[in-house]
Amino acid sequence: MESRKGKFSIVHDDRLCKRCGICVAFCPRECLSLDEMGRFVIINDKRCTGCRLCEIRCPEMAIEVIEKATAK
Repeated sequence: MESRKGKFSIVHDDRLCKRCGICVAFCPRECLSLDEMGRFVIINDKRCTGCRLCEIRCPEMAIEVIEKATAK
């Protein structure tokens, strides 16, 4: 089975984000965090497997997980 890690980008719209931390709480790969000021931080998007739990759970739709194009 082919690994899906590193094949996704996490896009965040800070204008929509209300800094609730739901995306951080639901990320099973711990790709996301909030800094000391409560701002959204992508720790390591290479760990992202594209489960989209952060995207699905965000009440403000401020986050999107995008599959990267792969060259063949």
